[in-house]
Amino acid sequence: MSEFLRATTLLFMLLNPFLLVVYLIDVFDKLPTATFRKVVLRAGLISFSVFSVAAILGDVLFTDVLQAEFASFQVFGGIVFLLIGVRFVFEGNSAIEGLRGESQHMAGAIAMPIMIGPGTIGASILVGKRLNHLEAILSILLAVLASVAIMIALKHLHDYVKVRNEALVQRYIDIAGRVTALVVGTFAIEMIMRGVATWTTIFK
Repeated sequence: MSEFLRATTLLFMLLNPFLLVVYLIDVFDKLPTATFRKVVLRAGLISFSVFSVAAILGDVLFTDVLQAEFASFQVFGGIVFLLIGVRFVFEGNSAIEGLRGESQHMAGAIAMPIMIGPGTIGASILVGKRLNHLEAILSILLAVLASVAIMIALKHLHDYVKVRNEALVQRYIDIAGRVTALVVGTFAIEMIMRGVATWTTIFK
């Protein structure tokens, strides 16, 4: 497997559109397909821009521009995802709805923190290290486009199935969301611990 394909696959797996749709189920229900498509495309554009900047600037983004350690970003990002996971476990899909604004502001809310997080930012920096700038940007573009395309396709599938068996779809989404939240919470703790471990190493 080429380095380009490895880098693209890594970012795509961290974006994980199949997991994203669980968190966007309230958006699935609220928005018609055309509006949902526009919102997700805007979120994808925002994410692509942020990932590209991270890939080009690399570690300089944190050490020189932000003058902060990446470990701090890991800890804060882990806390954000931990809060989302805890709320989702106890409140279900309504928890995510409360974390976003109205539909006209939803693109930014989907991009951050759902698509843009410590994992995807870190992967973007890694892509920038592995590939030259042009290849890195193309790799990020392919990963984001693939994720957006799958989410739009799943929206069509959701609308088709929901008409025929709405109760079953809602039950499945609620169970899948709560189970996924356990995984997200576990990953959040892992990010926090890695950030703390890095800080401990730096200041030894």
